[in-house]
Amino acid sequence: MLRAGFVGLPNVGKTTLFNAVTAQSSALIANYAFSTSKPNVGVVAVPDERLEPLAKLVKTDVIVPASVEFVDIAGLVRGSSQGEGMGNQFLHAIRETDTIVSVVRCFESDSVVHVDGAIDPRRDIETIQIELALADLATVERRRERVQKTAKGGDKAARAELAVLDQLQPVLEEFQPARSLALNDDEQAIARNYFLLTMKPTIYAANVNEADLNLSGDNAHVAAVRSVAAQEGAECVVICAQLEADLVDLSPSERMEYLESLSVKSSGVDQLIKSAYRVLGLMSFLTAGEKEARAWTIPQGSRAQEAAGAIHSDIARGFIRAEIIGYEDLLRAGSYAAARDQGLLRLEGKDYIMQEGDVVHFRFNV
Repeated sequence: MLRAGFVGLPNVGKTTLFNAVTAQSSALIANYAFSTSKPNVGVVAVPDERLEPLAKLVKTDVIVPASVEFVDIAGLVRGSSQGEGMGNQFLHAIRETDTIVSVVRCFESDSVVHVDGAIDPRRDIETIQIELALADLATVERRRERVQKTAKGGDKAARAELAVLDQLQPVLEEFQPARSLALNDDEQAIARNYFLLTMKPTIYAANVNEADLNLSGDNAHVAAVRSVAAQEGAECVVICAQLEADLVDLSPSERMEYLESLSVKSSGVDQLIKSAYRVLGLMSFLTAGEKEARAWTIPQGSRAQEAAGAIHSDIARGFIRAEIIGYEDLLRAGSYAAARDQGLLRLEGKDYIMQEGDVVHFRFNV
């Protein structure tokens, strides 16, 4: 399951956003640093408007969307890389995530103090970036000490690893993220072994007041976050964490009605979840029958046999064929039987490259 971690300074709205994303209010919210001393974890459904029509078509009441695990991580401060504040817990929790959601405060409030005084998104982002880079630099330096002696002895693998470390170290010494370094596939494979924090894909969540949500283009703080994201090639989602938390108590129709009254097309939470999918190169395929209509998460470019393994290892092991139809084709046909009569269902082998929205029935024998 995809695991995304909310990261940011204290009092930027991480826990409020976490509660909104996970549609619950059990996490402690407080106006002081380190109110989140242990990571809060919640599993969130990935919005997928295809599942309800698909469920009606196959006449099932059970819908199972794909899911994402979100983690609310303790607020970071200067010195976290050396254990300040909740530093050690913070860094360990980030290391276990697939992607980082960097929550950046872009709202003014007299009642919610900022740990560094005035609101300054660039400074806040830089603080986080420096601490993560310092933690990664320590990792790289320790690894370098171990590899150098073996590399001098002529070991080919050690020399290749040392070449990657030689590229990573100066980037981290400049407090730049490791992901900004252009590594080839072989070098990427080596670098992944270090589990570097700054190698993780990052989404910037610009947290604004409700009044600024539809005027984010005029918000200088949001512009600063977007500029940083653009420089990194990262995604930026503008979101009002407090509004999203308030929407939790409304029905889906009431929620949409309220968003429309603000001239907002979709929930920021939905945008955030979909961004996490995009940055990690994930996609969904669908299964549908009398038992359930369900979405399954796989990496883009996955083959049919690998997709079968996402359901169960036995299906992958005993894979025979995948019976596949595009979601839109199935809906237009109105039923599997009609789709079969129209020649829309096709049989694919284990090396077929799965496409977003494929509706699949796997044939297997174990």
